[in-house]
Amino acid sequence: MQKKDSLEFEINHLLEAILYQYGYDFRHYARASLERRVLNRLHLADLQHVTELTSKILHDPEYFDLFLKDMSITVTEMFRDPSVFKAIRKSVCSRLRTYSRVNIWHAGCATGEEVYSMAIMLQEEDLLSRTQIYATDFNNHSLTIAKEGIYPAEKMQLFTENYQSAGGQASFADYYQAKYQFAKFKDSLKKHITFANHNLIKDQVFASMHLVMCRNVLIYFDQQLQNQVLGLFQESLVHRGYLVLGDKETLEFSAVDKSFESVDTNARIYRIKTDV
Repeated sequence: MQKKDSLEFEINHLLEAILYQYGYDFRHYARASLERRVLNRLHLADLQHVTELTSKILHDPEYFDLFLKDMSITVTEMFRDPSVFKAIRKSVCSRLRTYSRVNIWHAGCATGEEVYSMAIMLQEEDLLSRTQIYATDFNNHSLTIAKEGIYPAEKMQLFTENYQSAGGQASFADYYQAKYQFAKFKDSLKKHITFANHNLIKDQVFASMHLVMCRNVLIYFDQQLQNQVLGLFQESLVHRGYLVLGDKETLEFSAVDKSFESVDTNARIYRIKTDV
């Protein structure tokens, strides 16, 4: 095991090298989480020092893709935290109905389960036909899975339970086709979703969004990067637009705190204030 000072120096060098070579900036990721992921990749590669990992990543773009997978958070499921989707259905959808067109940005969409969940809920609320969902992530491997909309059939029982707990109004099986050991979600949902690669750290805003969903992504950033990304979301939202964060995330003590009001504290639903 490397000494702490040496490890920190070598990780800093790795992050600077990645930024220079590939344009991805991980320097402001929460340090403890980042260190665990680097050491795990070091172990999987059977290497002793981070400098060896740096050389491997810089000279092998395909290996860098593996590192990107390590850094991408893909813990997700359909209607994850059902109470949140139930709260959105109750507190946000009525407001969205006042718009002729609705734009939703799902930032950090991972493999897409929660994006399809949103599309299903919007369809049941008679909103999907006027809505465009922009689902983004920096991990192309995750985006490929999301675009396909195909998930293991063994997960459908859990997904069905989540859907029902979230206030589902139909049979969850109506939204997918099961074949062999997989379930494919219907194209009628997919046609209202645009999947795209987007890096929250360096890419631009998505303008005129009525709702931004970004759940359990900010917890992996340090405070400086959290404030930067929250500012990005604020710029992306229309007047009185909504922001939904993860259950371990909050706007309290952030740079944009005074610009938002809480709609549902437990569900982490916020709305831009009238006087902003």
